[in-house]
Amino acid sequence: MYLTRLGWDVTVVTPDPSIWRKTENNEKVLIQLEKQGIKRILTNHRWCCLVPNHLKCWDEGLGRVAGGSCRVIARSLGIDNYIGWIKAADRACSDLSEKDVDVILASGSPFIAFKLAKRLADRLGRPYVLDYRDPWTGNPHSIGSSRLSTIQEEANLLKGCAAVTIVSPSWGVALDQAHSVGTKLHVVTNGYNPNEMADVKAHDFHHCAFVYTGNFYPPKRAISPFLAALKLFKENGSESGRNWYFHYYGVHENHVREEANRWGLNDLIVLHGRVSQREALSAIKGASLAVVITSIEDEGVLEDKGIVTGKIFEAIGVGTPVLLIAPKGSDATTTTEATGLVKSFVGTDIHGMASFLKDVVRGKVPDRKNVEMFSWANIVKKLDTVLRGAISGTAHD
Repeated sequence: MYLTRLGWDVTVVTPDPSIWRKTENNEKVLIQLEKQGIKRILTNHRWCCLVPNHLKCWDEGLGRVAGGSCRVIARSLGIDNYIGWIKAADRACSDLSEKDVDVILASGSPFIAFKLAKRLADRLGRPYVLDYRDPWTGNPHSIGSSRLSTIQEEANLLKGCAAVTIVSPSWGVALDQAHSVGTKLHVVTNGYNPNEMADVKAHDFHHCAFVYTGNFYPPKRAISPFLAALKLFKENGSESGRNWYFHYYGVHENHVREEANRWGLNDLIVLHGRVSQREALSAIKGASLAVVITSIEDEGVLEDKGIVTGKIFEAIGVGTPVLLIAPKGSDATTTTEATGLVKSFVGTDIHGMASFLKDVVRGKVPDRKNVEMFSWANIVKKLDTVLRGAISGTAHD
């Protein structure tokens, strides 16, 4: 949307919304796309059973058994779960000609989009840019090592691209160390949509609410240190008399429930399960404090230090203070420091977190400042420069 305001004619290649299990605000999105002049090329998607949580498929009874078998086979053969999209997308883009395209931007994950970008670039004779929202073969939350064939595929795609964007400096260093990307690499952080954030209605909790939305990836991303801090705060810092609760929105309720039981906090934990993005944003905006965890390890490797989850920017965008648990020197800490809203702790600093919680309950919170630096209206200016450089051949100058 923001690229169109800088003069770009944008066409998005995407699966048809009808094949997704869950979509939000379809009509509103369509109105916005039409208003901004953004075109869509809608595609089909085969092998939906490989992505049953996101795509509609027969997932009951024998269908679930058959789909599970397909997923096991695909995993054993190193087949991308989104393999069913590439041919459908190829077919849907078959009418595109050289005069229709100046540059191709592919965002991952899923990284099958990178393959499509190269195919289109080769056919149309146009440059392509790879946008990493997450690492591919170097993802810190992946279980096990990546296949050599996948590593080689990533290397080939990087070699042929005109430019690469990635969300944090540490991930950029890690990618360069692995694949010698060099001057083609540019850091374009995550951010927030100011129009979307302004439309969010704050949920009224009627008490001091600490909120976490999203997933956990134990042992590195776990709720344990925060609940330990809550326990200490409960024992030593609740003299303000103000009621407070910890609210979790997401699919990993068992993890939170087990840790709450471990720390004796069951009566102060509220589990909401999977909710819409709109409801999650409403909770963050209405919260006294948003909790964000990248890694609970004090000393993280580059891949851990480079995690700068979009959840931080959602909280910044709605003006909610953030308690961030991240390794020393993490990009999440240094990148967001200027906003004033983010207070960072390493996972072992239980006393520091408990003290900060006491301040929050008493109404003593950080002041919001410089948050507009992470508005997409500003971030997109750097992406615009990268894309124009890719067209002119100066993206890595």
